[in-house]
Amino acid sequence: MRQTITFDKFIRWTLIALAVITVGFIINALSGVLLPFFIAWLLAYLLYPIVKFVQYKLHVPGRALSIIITLVFVTAIFAGIFYFIVPPMINQVDRFMYIVNRYLHETTHSNNIATMVQKWIMENRTEIEKFLKSPDFTDAIKTAMPKLFSVIGQTASIVISVIASCITLLYMFFILLDYEILTQNWIKIFPKRARPFWAGLAQDVERELNNYIRGQGLVSLCMGILFCIGFTIIDFPMAIGMGILIGILNLVPYLHTFALIPAAFLSLLKAADTGENFWIIFGIALAVFAIVQVLMDMVITPKIMGKAMGLNPAILLLSLSVWGALLGFIGLIIALPLTTLIIAYWQRYVTKEGDTAGAEAIAAVTGEKKEDEK
Repeated sequence: MRQTITFDKFIRWTLIALAVITVGFIINALSGVLLPFFIAWLLAYLLYPIVKFVQYKLHVPGRALSIIITLVFVTAIFAGIFYFIVPPMINQVDRFMYIVNRYLHETTHSNNIATMVQKWIMENRTEIEKFLKSPDFTDAIKTAMPKLFSVIGQTASIVISVIASCITLLYMFFILLDYEILTQNWIKIFPKRARPFWAGLAQDVERELNNYIRGQGLVSLCMGILFCIGFTIIDFPMAIGMGILIGILNLVPYLHTFALIPAAFLSLLKAADTGENFWIIFGIALAVFAIVQVLMDMVITPKIMGKAMGLNPAILLLSLSVWGALLGFIGLIIALPLTTLIIAYWQRYVTKEGDTAGAEAIAAVTGEKKEDEK
């Protein structure tokens, strides 16, 4: 049945659109201030189950002490991951530099190179002095100075980032301290008539986010284990560390492909150290990548994730790009559940193609009743 668009409805929807645009501009203008708060809320959301377990299952007295114990536990886990990845990588870099130095001394006679450079400077000393006194050199210095100040500015931005991180941790601590009160009372910022809809929307977001985090976490764990096994079989350098790194990167879909860069470096290192052909080593590593990816895409991911995140790869990459541009790294994490939720709501309310059960559930939440239920 077609609905008549009245002047009252037109004005109402126009005001709603203007309000949404205004809120968007305000959020964009205050993004630098609001982003640490939203990051802290997401971290609090992820850590709350652990805090709850520590407080009620382990009988730790007080929420504040439970939060501190949780933060120490999570920090210890990340420190362990860091220990498995970074020090071995540093050792491999040192080993690579040793091999390069040995190669240079054995093949190019670097002492002769230094002598040749010194001789060239002595022979061309007059031309070098003229260049240093020329306007070209002065212009080059003037061009380089802004770059120097830009480096100083980047250093300042790093300091600001550290301060922002401390503020984020402070936000997270206080959010966790009164998590139940905040999650129950935030709905009061909306008018009473709109509260059922926003409550239902929040439940849907939480459900999708829970499904994604649990599913993607398990998928990443399986991928990390498979890569550890594969790299160990082919005797690849840093087999365990590379597997852990790839598992962590896979928390954001397709981000683990960036692990090909350290894989190429480690293949080059093994080739230089053992005398084997680089392309053979790297090709075997690529074969491990291909085999694990096929297993993940054909068997493991469909079993774990099901059809909950069944997005076309093109839509998936687009959603990662859009949410990543809007919210940075946090956007990459929440891109898939939010995109899935938006598509579901679009099909449910706009194209009317959503599942009947879901529509009835939302209708019940929003207080809408169908005539056939009377």
